[in-house]
Amino acid sequence: MTLSPHRALLKRRLLRDLLKQVSRLFYTTLVVVPRSVRDQVSLSYLFARAADTIADTDLIDRPQRLQFLRQFKGQFADDQVGWDGVRAIQTVLIPCQTNSAERILLERLDECFRLYLDLSSEDRARVRRLMTTLTNGMEMDLMVFPMDSGRHLTALKTMADLDQYTYFVAGCVGEFWTDLMCGHLSSLKQWNVTEMARIGVRFGKGLQLTNILKDLGRDLQRGRCYVPEAMLREAGLAPTDLLKKDVLPAFRPVLQRLVAMALDHLDQGWLYTMAIPGRETRLRLACMWPILFAGGTLQLVSASPDLLDPTVTLKIPRGQVYRIMALTTLTGACSSLWTAYWARLRKLVV
Repeated sequence: MTLSPHRALLKRRLLRDLLKQVSRLFYTTLVVVPRSVRDQVSLSYLFARAADTIADTDLIDRPQRLQFLRQFKGQFADDQVGWDGVRAIQTVLIPCQTNSAERILLERLDECFRLYLDLSSEDRARVRRLMTTLTNGMEMDLMVFPMDSGRHLTALKTMADLDQYTYFVAGCVGEFWTDLMCGHLSSLKQWNVTEMARIGVRFGKGLQLTNILKDLGRDLQRGRCYVPEAMLREAGLAPTDLLKKDVLPAFRPVLQRLVAMALDHLDQGWLYTMAIPGRETRLRLACMWPILFAGGTLQLVSASPDLLDPTVTLKIPRGQVYRIMALTTLTGACSSLWTAYWARLRKLVV
């Protein structure tokens, strides 16, 4: 679908305005995404945030959340939008939002869907595939973890469950990103889309596993243990043991295995990033930043004596974030320089 220049400008302004209100950090980093795919990436991010908001609205009970999440997912089942379903989601969930950004997003959810319908048929298909996969992970959260309390702690059963979960909530983003970029950037015409999408899945899994590890203590208090029971059993532990204050030394071998797994995935993400042609500096930066931030986060995870304490937030300092962004930009995302930096950072994660 080809939009008039005036309508296209209005669309970009609307997206920019909404992104500023929902996530200023995402809006700030969006500047490095190639212009030809910026709208598609922005809209996909907003849809993912909306789905996450629906799944996490704890002022309504879990069966209702699951119902509305599936109703939201149903909007991507084919190439049309059920406006009654969108309005029903807004009517019930907007009054339950205490976070202003999430409330604004749901208030403007219908606008997001109108922008979605303005995308080309190929891009709508890409967004549909993403959202029908991504929401599987949120459904999994609601069905596997029945209660929002550490008193009713439930764990994933196997490593296969963890792998599937990380694919649903992040690995599929690597597929979407690869397909979208290859569909719009002539500089990637030499890429084997299938192979690069496979590597992109590993990239996404590494980022999600990093998030799981840094949020471990908080998730345990919410009744969610993403560390598989089978893995804990090998170390002589049960999920409920992770709620004990003195268990970290016994848990550390399990933690080290998970950190190593995250690093292996992120190494694939680095190979993915370095496969981007050097002239595509913006695209390289968009991939490079999350890997470097994840490496810094894993360093904190590995060293923290309070990893399982839900009151402790593990987050790299904002100054470090901006310093990495500035230096990678000033050096043009130089392959040799930043590959050496990644190798050194990786060795600091113990």
